[in-house]
Amino acid sequence: MSVLASPLPYGADPVIASLEPAMLRRAVAEADLRALLMVVFHLSGERKWLQRPYLPGRDVRIIAPEDAGLGPAAQIAIRQAAVELLLARAGERPAVGDPGDALMLEMMRVCMAEDIAADYAPMMREELGFAARDAQWRQAPSVPRLAAWRVLIVGAGASGMILGARLKRLGIPFVIVEQAGEVGGTWRENRYPGCGVDTPNHAYSFSLGPRYPWSAYFSPRSEIQDYLCRTADELGLREHIRFNECVSQAHWDVAGRCWRVALRTAAGERQATANALVSAVGQFGVPHIPDLPGLAGYQGRAFHTSQWPDGLDLAGKRLAIVGTGASAMQIAPSIAQRVAQLDIYQRSPQWARPIPRYHDVLSDGQQWLLLNVPFYAAWFRFIMLWRYGDGLLPHLRKDPDWPHPERALNRVNDRHRQEMTDHLIRELGERQDLVPKCLPSYPPYGKRILLDNDWYRTLRQPNVELVTERIHGIAERGVITADGRLRPSDILVLSTGFRMTEMAARLNLSGAGGRDLRQVWGDDNATAYLGMTVPGFPNLFIMQGPSTGLGHGGSAICQAESQARYISALLARMIEDGIAAVEVRQQVHDAFVAEVDARHERMIWTHPGMSTYYRNRHGRVVSVTPFSLVEYWRMTHDPDLADYDLTLSAP
Repeated sequence: MSVLASPLPYGADPVIASLEPAMLRRAVAEADLRALLMVVFHLSGERKWLQRPYLPGRDVRIIAPEDAGLGPAAQIAIRQAAVELLLARAGERPAVGDPGDALMLEMMRVCMAEDIAADYAPMMREELGFAARDAQWRQAPSVPRLAAWRVLIVGAGASGMILGARLKRLGIPFVIVEQAGEVGGTWRENRYPGCGVDTPNHAYSFSLGPRYPWSAYFSPRSEIQDYLCRTADELGLREHIRFNECVSQAHWDVAGRCWRVALRTAAGERQATANALVSAVGQFGVPHIPDLPGLAGYQGRAFHTSQWPDGLDLAGKRLAIVGTGASAMQIAPSIAQRVAQLDIYQRSPQWARPIPRYHDVLSDGQQWLLLNVPFYAAWFRFIMLWRYGDGLLPHLRKDPDWPHPERALNRVNDRHRQEMTDHLIRELGERQDLVPKCLPSYPPYGKRILLDNDWYRTLRQPNVELVTERIHGIAERGVITADGRLRPSDILVLSTGFRMTEMAARLNLSGAGGRDLRQVWGDDNATAYLGMTVPGFPNLFIMQGPSTGLGHGGSAICQAESQARYISALLARMIEDGIAAVEVRQQVHDAFVAEVDARHERMIWTHPGMSTYYRNRHGRVVSVTPFSLVEYWRMTHDPDLADYDLTLSAP
């Protein structure tokens, strides 16, 4: 079955297109009935579809069976109704476009068979395209006033691109500077074997822009990069991007009420001026290279995972991986059968969550429905967002009455521990000698949530060794462990993460009075109001900044869209009201940071029995947010100018 390339908006009350009947019937036979049921209700408006016998069963698996737990008669009725309605109503509008908050909530609860909180309805209406997500002008500014503004965005990854798209739709002039020659950010840079998204694609995508024919539920890095490139093309962003330029220094000009930015280019250094400066460089830009004695003298090939060489020949090689985080868990299963020997050096074991159907591809019928049938992609997106969203967060809070805090946080967390332990033991099979090496002592989800992409089965292979002895140093041709043993290697891969806490500080920014952001965030302790604004740094906005990372699930793009909405709305208010500068008030910033820290004290990431890159050297959680997705969406939806000291434009 061929897949058409004509995209539809996610929601947006579309006119129902004419569809080829035979293709429609074949595709509907492969549909996820939760999403298809919602399509039927949108098209018909008949409430019987939100009642028995058409109510799906509850299933918390990320990729659940497409039959939705429905009986045969209900399945046939839903599929038949979908075909009849789509054919009969071609050229018409659906009975229900934007359902509004109350009906949206009812539909979500039916779709997922859960008592979903009412707060999620307005958020999901925006995520699914039923309600506008763009900030709106109260009164459109004059052309000269708008033309006098300039926003400079640093970084053309997902965050910089979504902000650029929102500004473009408002008509606010902007430029994106990108140090590389292409968009994509972390997905452009990380090209190691097995690299891919650990969030379902249809949740890890923009709520606007091109519909993309993802090949699977969890797609490889190459598709994500292609999606971002297509997005840049179709949203008209490339004309705003200056490639191969990077910020060497920027300072706030108090008198001029603007940012003066020095940029390095192939032709030398140039100067730029911007009313507002946005860091969209994220948290994963700078590799962490551990201080391993002898590393400089290693005679084989050594590199960080983010610097994997193109065309690297692994056949017959002895390869050593230092680290067992997310990258290592993707690399090892991808290369184990291609190398002669694979030694994996582990500092501490990681919990890995089983994901049934992780490798499943999307059928041609599913692809056709996603591209052609109104509302299907919207609800498919919702299903993935919901299953991989906030559901885990309540179980990451400490129960003060729980009697076993050393192993779990609460009763449900302990049940998850047992489930993952049982999975680990099953997957290791006859290699029960590996169980003590692989079984963590700290509570589940204390570090980044990792997916078992055949990790445990890879460790069972005869040419793979999991080394838990501490690394003593690096020899010219191998790794020496604390027991004195030398394991030879031809290639040394540093899967050692990134310098997460630098973020925008690495741009060499000076605010009001010459304040250096690196010094303000001194000693590894980045803070920002809503993760975006810092006292003393007027008109500076940070995307994917401190206290905004996701440690409980969800989509980083979801966070980026919330931040893009906030920044674009605040800039629109400034332009409308003749405000030259905004600077977050110290007490507002401090109150937010105090709330973040207080919440984290009740969360898993402050558990004393482990270390995680989420925390700084003093134990403070810097990277991830303690807030749910819906809380952060609400906090960032409509900026409050009372949070800022305002400087009006000169008359």
